[in-house]
Amino acid sequence: MPRVAVLLPARDAAGTVRAAAVSILRQSHRDLALVAVDDGSRDGTAAILEGLARRDRRVQVIHGPGEGIALALNRGLASCDADVVVRMDADDVAHPSRVGRQLAALEADPALAAVGSRVRLFPRRGVAGGMARYAAWLNGLVTPDLVARDLLVEAPLVHPASAIRREALEEAGGWRDGDFPEDYDLWLRLSAAGRRISNVPEVLLDWRESPSRLTRTDGRYALSRHVALKAAWLAAGGLAGRSEVAIWGAGETGRAFARALSRHGVGVALFL
Repeated sequence: MPRVAVLLPARDAAGTVRAAAVSILRQSHRDLALVAVDDGSRDGTAAILEGLARRDRRVQVIHGPGEGIALALNRGLASCDADVVVRMDADDVAHPSRVGRQLAALEADPALAAVGSRVRLFPRRGVAGGMARYAAWLNGLVTPDLVARDLLVEAPLVHPASAIRREALEEAGGWRDGDFPEDYDLWLRLSAAGRRISNVPEVLLDWRESPSRLTRTDGRYALSRHVALKAAWLAAGGLAGRSEVAIWGAGETGRAFARALSRHGVGVALFL
């Protein structure tokens, strides 16, 4: 049994999946399995993955019906027979020391349930201001306390840059499928269960920015869906038993929070 299983879902990624998979197979930490889930691709993705599996026995290809990323991840998780599950996307590139550095971080702190890393956005010509600001903010969250402090700002770990203890992932119930971002939902659930998460203070993933990424094209990643997740987390945690709050800021985000909290029976006494 390998110590690490790298879980890579892919759909119609023939142009990038080979580079992503090879960046995992060429890791300095060799004791790993690559579990690739072809989620109903209509291009050459499956053939590329099958070709890699014929050349490297560490590669296992699973075929799904096109059920979406959360269900595809859970489908692949069932075949990840390892203590640590590393996430990888089909259009990113892992640095050679990524898996080894993340394993070392988990071994150094047994209280960590998951660890991400700093990321580098590419290609540079396609990186807009908002994504650059997000990456700069996230790259500063290099301790569990900093992640906990900023947990409700945005998703504090880049999903395809993360390594997660399998027992923590299974205890949380794996990935949930719904009208919300599955990665942020997982980080919030791990935090609600008292689990600590952090980022390795090194760039270990080249993270592709493109107009076709799910965060830009899928409604589950819209601002309103992020706010709904945060409101549910607050209502079940720090705001449990409270009927009113004050919200600082009456702009788009403040009003979105007011609407989302009202669905949990929490009203707004005033806006600042």
